[in-house]
Order: sequence, then structure tokens, then C-alpha cells
Amino acid sequence: MTFKPRIFLFYATPVAMAPVTDAMRQLWPEAEAVNILDESLSLDRAREVGPLSSGLSERFVALGRQAVSGAADGNLITCSAFGPAIRRLSSEIGIPVLMPNEAMFRAAIMAGSDIGMVATFAPAVATMEDEFREFAAETGSSARLRTVIAHGAIEKLRQGDAADHDARVAHAAHGLGDCDAIMLAHFSTARAAGPVREAVDCAVLTAPGSAVTRMKQLMDRQEH
Repeated sequence: MTFKPRIFLFYATPVAMAPVTDAMRQLWPEAEAVNILDESLSLDRAREVGPLSSGLSERFVALGRQAVSGAADGNLITCSAFGPAIRRLSSEIGIPVLMPNEAMFRAAIMAGSDIGMVATFAPAVATMEDEFREFAAETGSSARLRTVIAHGAIEKLRQGDAADHDARVAHAAHGLGDCDAIMLAHFSTARAAGPVREAVDCAVLTAPGSAVTRMKQLMDRQEH
């Protein structure tokens, strides 16, 4: 029988769901994708000031344990504001846990040393910047990261105005056009890739496609 991995996809906001489910269908149709959504995580994280609280971390890790009990072969996390909780989860369970932006960071560093990032959810920025610096150091890269926030974009997306969201992201990206590559920080931001590519001349990287490809590679290694 052909191995059909069951991959749990973790969401803290509904607007991240379509980009990664689309990427799963296009890049890895053999996998069984299972969605876990807890929107309260992003709502409560937005109200916190500073580092991730222990309470939110525990709630996040509980979802990971739920995935294990649901026979998950791997967990693909789409929420970029929960880095410490993701690392804790990875240390506590015996299946692969993929950080939201690990694969995108890898691709960005290969593209050059001057990397830009457009974010729409401000509470995630500090964690992502720390993770990028850590990843660059681990890989021996001297890459530098510049981040801009597309203010109001995610609120517009949650209100159903996707066109306004995309325009705000593209406008923010325009100021990073001299970078070697621009990362669209969140899974939900990936939908703006087209307008961003029209606004800049450098490479534009998104998280969903990179993450799905990376998780598939991890599963292939386990199978063999």
C-alpha cells in the first residue's frame, strides 16, 4: 500500500487556510490534510504585549497533542506568532513539526544577503526576526533582514476586502524593491504575491508553497 501521510495543518486565523490548502492540493495531493483552527489564539496573542505568555503556549501545545492522538504523521504550523510554543511542541512529540517560515527562510538566504519581509500581523514580527537571525547564524549566512508592516491589511482581509489587502501589501513591498528577495511573512499574505511581483523586480517568496514542499521532503525521508 502506498504511504499516504496524514498532515495536520495548524491555524490561528481562518484567513491562512486557503493559501496552504491550495498549496497542499497543488504540490502534495497524495497527503491527507487535516485542519485544526483555533482563532482565539491569534485574537489573544494580539492583545498581549511582549513575549508569548505561558498560558497561550500551553493552549498551542495542547493542539499538538490533539494531533498526535489523531494519528498525525506530521504537523505543519501556519501561525508565525507562536515560535516558542512550536519549539516546545517539537521537543515533546515524536513526529515532525515544521516551523511556519523555516522553508521560506532557507529559500531567502539562498537568494542573497539583503532580505526584505512584509508583515501584516505586528505581534508576529519580533519572533520571526529572531528566528531568521538564528537560522542565518546556524547556516553561516550573513543575510540581513528588513521588515515593513502593511498597516491595516490583515484587518481588511478579515473583513473580506482581499483586493485592499493585496494593494496594501504591494505598496509596503515597493519600499523593499532593492532587496535580493522579499518574503511575504504570513501564510495569509501569500495571496498578495501577484501584486507584489508586479510592484518589485526582485524574487518574492511565500510561506505556503515552501512549507508544503519541505514537509513532503521530511515525509519522503521517513518513508525511505
